[in-house]
Amino acid sequence: MSIFFQVVLPVILVFFAGYALQKILHLEIKSISTVTLYIMLPCLVFDTFYGATFDQDYFMMIAFSILLLFSILLINKIAARLLKYETPTESGLILSTAFMNAGNYGAPIVLFAFGEEGFVYSVSFMVLQQIVMNFFGVYYAAKGAAGISMAIKTVLKMPPTHAVWMALLFKYMSIPIPENIRSSIQLVGDATIPSVMILLGMQLANITVKNLAWDKISYAATLRLLGSPLIAWALTVVLPMNDMMANVLIISAAMPSAATTTMYAVQFNSKPELVSSITLITTLISVVTIPITLNILT
Repeated sequence: MSIFFQVVLPVILVFFAGYALQKILHLEIKSISTVTLYIMLPCLVFDTFYGATFDQDYFMMIAFSILLLFSILLINKIAARLLKYETPTESGLILSTAFMNAGNYGAPIVLFAFGEEGFVYSVSFMVLQQIVMNFFGVYYAAKGAAGISMAIKTVLKMPPTHAVWMALLFKYMSIPIPENIRSSIQLVGDATIPSVMILLGMQLANITVKNLAWDKISYAATLRLLGSPLIAWALTVVLPMNDMMANVLIISAAMPSAATTTMYAVQFNSKPELVSSITLITTLISVVTIPITLNILT
């Protein structure tokens, strides 16, 4: 119970602040999201990668992300075949279960639970997940209609993607950054996490659910909140990595469905009501499952 009050409750309260604000004032989320995506997040990513020490851990993180994704894709493919789901339903379930909210939910949880050391891993994993989600998320939402080329273009349009290579360029070319400029980047980057936490609350306030398909929601919630962290645990046992990184990856994999997938589902008409329902339900249930997972890890 102490983990809930010390780690999860502070995060939930910020989410609720955004939820209440949106319910009362009905703000335009897109403008706030754009500022966060194009200014705040790139600064956080740049500062994190510029100051990071890259070693075998980061290659393991890439391997972990790929193996986790394809494990969940395989489970969904088998379930869709056995349960005879149509293609749109299968795509909607993939969107809801394969992509976790590692950014505006996972990152603050890691920060509260594991401190700055764990947070560095969390931001790196968040960037990887963003790239994976922009590529495979778009592909499965469109299910071939948009094509791989659109997925690639989407990845290249994401500012955090460019922040990564710019940070690496400055780092390994030994290009000095004036202290006042670095301080400005850090100042803006520090605003990212509270901003995206408030944004998630606002996004949840806009989700409407009708005629809940509880059989599909139950399947998706079980895979996202239970199956995913179990797969993650197995991967951390197989892949060589330190305990801190393993804990961060497991708790990140235990996060609810990413809110971004709802936008993809709406854009490409890939069962948006189902995806929205799963996003909302998994977020609510995670209030219980995240403290349990943290208690096991710590």
